[in-house]
Amino acid sequence: MEIPFTKLQGNGNDFVLIDEYEKTIIPNDMKARFAATYCDRRFGIGADGVLFLVKSETGNLRMRILQPDESEAEMCGNGIRCLAKYAFDAGYVKNSCTIDTLAGPVGVEMAYRDDSFVATISMPTPKFNRLEIPAQGEGEYKEHIGVFDVYAANTGVPHAVVLVDDIESVNVEALAPPIRFHESFVNGANVNFVQKTGKDSIKIRTFERGVEGETLSCGTGATAAAAVIHHLGLMGETVKVETMGGPLVIYLKDGAKMEGPAETVFTGKISY
Repeated sequence: MEIPFTKLQGNGNDFVLIDEYEKTIIPNDMKARFAATYCDRRFGIGADGVLFLVKSETGNLRMRILQPDESEAEMCGNGIRCLAKYAFDAGYVKNSCTIDTLAGPVGVEMAYRDDSFVATISMPTPKFNRLEIPAQGEGEYKEHIGVFDVYAANTGVPHAVVLVDDIESVNVEALAPPIRFHESFVNGANVNFVQKTGKDSIKIRTFERGVEGETLSCGTGATAAAAVIHHLGLMGETVKVETMGGPLVIYLKDGAKMEGPAETVFTGKISY
């Protein structure tokens, strides 16, 4: 037997997509293990997560994302764009749709611009939380871990945002885990190191929960970082975010929207 799949990426954040629009392909009790197996970059297809596209009873589509550690994420900004591109190309949706996630329904506007697919995602409204960690400095959401001030923000997924002066010198793999697993984050958190690079631009590096390593891009992380920067009064309502895998634009007027690309890498079939 064979399982068809599509490999997609958004700013280098890559996913294996399984189309379950018409029927279930991978039984629910096997989805987590399937993700762990096929996200492996040496013995599997290789990906930061597996997207399952299914019909929704309330919106147009529903997205589930299972991660390499077999956990299920509430939401994924780059994953939403990839799933939207697949659904658009397959004719399941037109230029706008609603995709249900564990973090709630997400609105998507999409189109091809000069042969490149671009989607604007209405992200969950950023929520800021105070951490139960000894504070340093001023600010309601400003806390201290080691030598870093950490800001907590939830954009559908819990995030820690750390402002740094030189992002290239940050040892992400060494410094992120103590924050990612800190007891203040009940379900753990993605950790974003952020450097201000201009009056309306930042550069970001992200350690992702579930992947347990640095990824080339994280859409919810870019949104969280921009929201924190704006919340602190350091930038306006439009923030350009340079991820390791490419640019995103975050709009923070009346909530939060993320604009970015998605690409189909290849299609294939898993034989078993």
